[in-house]
Amino acid sequence: MRSGSLKLDKILDIPKWQNLQDALALVTGLAIITVDYKGVPITQHSSRRQFCGYMREHPDTETFCQKCDSRGGLEAVRIGMPYMYLCHCHIVDIAIPIIVDDKYIGAIMAGQIKLSDKSEEDRLETILNSPIQNKYNSSGFRKQFDEIPSMLFDQLQSAVDMLSILSNYIVEEAMNKNLVLEMYEQVLSNERIGVIPEGHQVNTVENIRRNLGVAVVSAYIKTSGENKQTCTNKILQPAIDHIFEHKGAMLPQKMAAEMCHISPGHFSRLFMKETGEHYANFYSRQKVEWSKQLLEKTNLPITQISDELGFNEPGYFIKTFRKFEGVTPAIYRKFIVT
Repeated sequence: MRSGSLKLDKILDIPKWQNLQDALALVTGLAIITVDYKGVPITQHSSRRQFCGYMREHPDTETFCQKCDSRGGLEAVRIGMPYMYLCHCHIVDIAIPIIVDDKYIGAIMAGQIKLSDKSEEDRLETILNSPIQNKYNSSGFRKQFDEIPSMLFDQLQSAVDMLSILSNYIVEEAMNKNLVLEMYEQVLSNERIGVIPEGHQVNTVENIRRNLGVAVVSAYIKTSGENKQTCTNKILQPAIDHIFEHKGAMLPQKMAAEMCHISPGHFSRLFMKETGEHYANFYSRQKVEWSKQLLEKTNLPITQISDELGFNEPGYFIKTFRKFEGVTPAIYRKFIVT
């Protein structure tokens, strides 16, 4: 799921998201619409102002609205956070980017609000100056413009912060849910085509749990190049590759030596020369580094983290963690992780 193209309309249940968006528009007092990473709406507008509706549909003004949307969205992506600005009609709009795993997958476009204190407009950029601003000063347009709600700047900022946190949280949780479902379907598919040996169907739940454990580790532990290790002595590379590719398993030194087709003693000497530390110490330290990522990025119980990284029992994991970090995993998660 995370390695492919992240499409917001495939991640979310759009009808349910629409209902949530409608409710948020009522609570915050903002007009809201959700767009994908290309700027294409995936929802209907919630609480759109009559004035803005006319401006967006009128041939003389729709282009200016689209330019404001485009520039606002690009700026939000550039800075990686909500971007508030004044549109060509001097109405406040906001682009709230939805970013998952450092990937921009869409945005919430909100606003269509005026500031109660006009002097605070200086805090916002006027994104586009329209040569036809005076057009809405006619009696009909003026009435619609005056009906646009006003809000204090700090009140608006609080609403924007809430929308940003909530939307990114919901999308992230939806992705995690989809990841779980994919793993579940994969296990069932394997069972149907006979990948799971006959007589082992009673262990389906355990197989699902193990597969999900692998998915969690893969999703939250970095596997980029700098997180791996290339050996100058290529004899050791098979063991090193196995360690990083099978984070949930344990590889005793004897098995690591066999994998490299050398004796345990020879392996130990080569490994010490290569890394500057004994194999057991290197392996334990690496496991602790991975466990820190799971402690920081997930709410998995410590016992499960211990299990997913191949420790025989939680007590040994806690002892190993304290050896390298000076504190227990629980203390690390509660007081050290920021």
